Amino acid sequence: MDKSQISFLNSNTLELHYSLNNESHRMDATVQNKCEYELLAIIKEIALKFDVEISIETVPLAEGGIKRWFKVISKKENKSAFITTAIIIALVSTILVTPLSTTVSKATEKLIEKIFEDKELKELEKEKLKLEIEKLKREIEQKNLQLDQNTVVKKRRSNFYESLEKDSKINQISIIIENDANHPIVDEQVVNRPNFKDFILISDDLEPVEIDNAIIEIISPVLKKGNFRWIGILDGEQVIFNMKSNEFKTLVQTGKIEFKNGSSINCLLTIRKKIDNEGNEKIVGYDILRVNHYFENDKPIETPEGKHYRQKQEADKLQIKMSFNEPEKNETK
Repeated sequence: MDKSQISFLNSNTLELHYSLNNESHRMDATVQNKCEYELLAIIKEIALKFDVEISIETVPLAEGGIKRWFKVISKKENKSAFITTAIIIALVSTILVTPLSTTVSKATEKLIEKIFEDKELKELEKEKLKLEIEKLKREIEQKNLQLDQNTVVKKRRSNFYESLEKDSKINQISIIIENDANHPIVDEQVVNRPNFKDFILISDDLEPVEIDNAIIEIISPVLKKGNFRWIGILDGEQVIFNMKSNEFKTLVQTGKIEFKNGSSINCLLTIRKKIDNEGNEKIVGYDILRVNHYFENDKPIETPEGKHYRQKQEADKLQIKMSFNEPEKNETK
């Protein structure tokens, strides 16, 4: 590949600029280290999604507020690697300035176009290089969709801005993508202090997962009143769960339902999840909201609430079917 081509494609440097009040050149070292720890984690997570091995180098601090440069280097030296590192930097840049309410994929499109539509690149690129860029562009569309839902990226970005808020001297941050010659590839992107909150997660709770007709083998039912938790086996794993069905608890506590070794229930199960400080999903609780039926000698016995739910579902389906058929009858008349 032509050296000038490599120089352009190697737009793999991200400049992070902390702008400080009163033209200060000092900031809280703990805040700076924490922010850059989160930034490095975001870069590594995106590289992982592209299955690319990278190293990250830094350049010394500069004045004018405080500036830091982070250079992403692929451990493979080929055309595809140069393009991929450019895309990784573009994604990191976009993620850092894209609020929670905006999708990463939409915000990245224009930035990617600017990187690969440079006049110099168009004059130098060969057909094979064009094909590689197009292939990676298609791949980026898929990765963007995944990153929109990536809890590691969301949490790390949230941590980044939470840390920034702790230093009252920081009034804005800006991001610039540069090439090896330290020439900006795209316009500077700025986030002002009043907007830091737009990037911070309000809660670490994730949307609960509902599983209907989940089968749980009961190991230890609760036979007395109170907020005691049950123990059972779900998909081969022992779980501790909350029995939220008061109707079913009453049937058990009054002796109308007895459990024997191997007894199971069919139920509506809710799995509650959170993300930890590193963005990893953690299960924090299992709740049974409705028991559809229980088993006696492998024979399913429908519960009153299970029967009520089934009948309601059947009535709803019938109503939908009738509403679709009504226009056809009117047309016949």
